[in-house]
Amino acid sequence: MPDQNGISSLRWFAVAAVVLLLDQLTKLWIMTEFALGDSRYISSFFNLVRAHNEGAAFSFLSDAGGWQRWFFTAVAMVASVVIVGWLLKLRGERMVAIALALILGGALGNLWDRVTLGHVVDFLDFHWSGWHFPAFNIADSGICLGAFILILEGVFKRPSTDDDKE
Repeated sequence: MPDQNGISSLRWFAVAAVVLLLDQLTKLWIMTEFALGDSRYISSFFNLVRAHNEGAAFSFLSDAGGWQRWFFTAVAMVASVVIVGWLLKLRGERMVAIALALILGGALGNLWDRVTLGHVVDFLDFHWSGWHFPAFNIADSGICLGAFILILEGVFKRPSTDDDKE
């Protein structure tokens, strides 16, 4: 359905689909090429590594005993439905739509892993001076970038006034 600028909501669903597809293709490659725990040096600050995350971001609740799989599955499903509804109602807010599409694609990528594998496959490992940032994936990147865009949009968006409505 076209918005005020003639831009179809389908465009944003296509962005989400690209994030989902890239996420799943890269995870498939990692699972094919790496055994769990294997790592490949790329540079002085980046490795590829195969890690499984049974929790949420940064392995939050990863050792909670199994219930977290279904909890985070439900959270991702609800969030995805809410985002789809939000995208369908947006009119002319391109940055918000891009952000939501990135988040949706990421949520669906990690949701797919949880449902089919019981964990999320992570493989991007950044490090510096012996400190490793928790491994993450393309879906996580989409979610974080989308959230960052939403925050920027919220901080820098000019508040509407009654004068704007005339």
